Amino acid sequence: MSTSDRDAPAPAGPPQTADPPDTAHEGGRTAPAAPLRRPPRLGIAAGLISLSTMLSRLLGLVREQLFAALLGASPLADAFLAAFRIPNLLRDLFAEGALSSAFVPAFKESLKKEGAPAAYRLGNTVAGNLVVIVGIIVLAAAVFTPEIVDQLAEGYTAIPGKFEITVQLTRVMLPFLLLVSLAAVTMGMLNAQDRYAAPALAPAMFNVMAITVGLGLWMAGVHGRWVAIGWAIGTLLGGTAQLGIQLPPLWRMGWRPRLRLDLRLRDPQVRRVALVMAPAIVGVAAVQVNVFVNTMFATQEQGAVSWLNYAFRFLQLPIGVFGVAIGTVSTTRYADAAADRDGAAMSHHLVEGLRMVAFLCVPATVGLVLLDRPIIRLIYEHGRFTGDDTVATAAALRYYVIGLVAYAAVKVIAPAFYAMRAARVAVIASMIAVAGNLISSVLLHPHYGYRVLAFGTALSAVLNCAVLYVMFHRTIAPVPHRGLIAFVTRIAAAALVMGATVWGCHAGLDHILGHRRLISRFAVALVPVVIGAAAYAVACAALRIDELDQMTGKLRRRLRR
Repeated sequence: MSTSDRDAPAPAGPPQTADPPDTAHEGGRTAPAAPLRRPPRLGIAAGLISLSTMLSRLLGLVREQLFAALLGASPLADAFLAAFRIPNLLRDLFAEGALSSAFVPAFKESLKKEGAPAAYRLGNTVAGNLVVIVGIIVLAAAVFTPEIVDQLAEGYTAIPGKFEITVQLTRVMLPFLLLVSLAAVTMGMLNAQDRYAAPALAPAMFNVMAITVGLGLWMAGVHGRWVAIGWAIGTLLGGTAQLGIQLPPLWRMGWRPRLRLDLRLRDPQVRRVALVMAPAIVGVAAVQVNVFVNTMFATQEQGAVSWLNYAFRFLQLPIGVFGVAIGTVSTTRYADAAADRDGAAMSHHLVEGLRMVAFLCVPATVGLVLLDRPIIRLIYEHGRFTGDDTVATAAALRYYVIGLVAYAAVKVIAPAFYAMRAARVAVIASMIAVAGNLISSVLLHPHYGYRVLAFGTALSAVLNCAVLYVMFHRTIAPVPHRGLIAFVTRIAAAALVMGATVWGCHAGLDHILGHRRLISRFAVALVPVVIGAAAYAVACAALRIDELDQMTGKLRRRLRR
């Protein structure tokens, strides 16, 4: 079950320096404005985002466990996942992705130049326009749901009832798009005023609500199609919670809700939001085409949609915790360097970010390859999720992890082009990546099945990363290739030591304990992780990898405090 997995909202530009007015007046109502507040330091904000992301990812795994136990990789699971792809696809296009990149700068500028009343008017106007436009999209999608599902999941018509339940679930979940669109507006208003706590916790609230609904379904003994319908209702409740947690802090800052419309875009700031959203939608659309293409192919195989979804969940944990946190810090640093036109600083920040990505994600890749089955067995193999499902999910994960480092690296490189106002480069890179995935899927899927869809997704990430890296070197600042290659070589050597340790530990434990009992599964899956991490740290220390000292030094300082 895919969720609102943009778990880490990025800081919205430089800290606010203008003094806020004493009151915030919106639509004839006067409310106390937020008191002057010193913006949090970069390290604190990045740490908050990283911790919130980790919390949301871990809650997401718990949610997936419940989903797997209740529905496994059954036709109902496939139907739900395909149904949720439709509102989730539209959400990424029009809400969190494109809207955030367009709305936050406009709100920030309005706040600094005209004050809180004008900024809140802009927020209410954008929200009002979204209610109308997204509402029309939701209604149209509800009317034409059978045609949309037929294009997305053509293979479902071959199984009696599968197509019909997919249509029903899609219609139930379509209003989710409206909820997360409004949540994106509130998130933008909070982040632009250096309030990160509620936006960072919003995705976690989605998972909390979904877990609550899942536990209710489990305890009530619900079976069959009503489980899927219950999950669909839980999705709407999760979207409501994601929006609701952000409203109280915004209210305390002086915002008051009032429906405002400017569909003709007469307001310059509203028009600016619309114009900036256009290229952002193209960039996000390129990525989402991959999801659409993979779903079309996967629906031709029973259980493939579920296996791919479960496998990708594991990939999202290191991407979210490592890639998003590093990318958030890099975004802020790029903005400062771009303002000064400092190419050397841009290059330095890129190298620093890529080194940290390699330091964290290379061993994560090795670990997931060696421990794919034990970890999937521990997390998912309960209820209707069988041993065969574990094998199939592990096969998909093995191909997905090929692109893990590239996924995280893209989050570090891409913000540089937005900072330099060269968004077209990121869009072109995304389109090349989509083309690579599409070609591999068309040519190889008939021969290798759903596994090649995971491979195509990984290939897409590698192509995207390669294009961005080359264009950074050519258009922004030179990159010291030899230094990066030497560093990655040392990281690979340390990861090799870790891999040998993990493999030996797992083989010994599996031979002694087996994996039939739950306690044995815990030991076989998690003990090698702990011992492997220790071996990796020792190898990094022996190879004098500075990133180890940075992380352990920061940990030691925190422990002293």
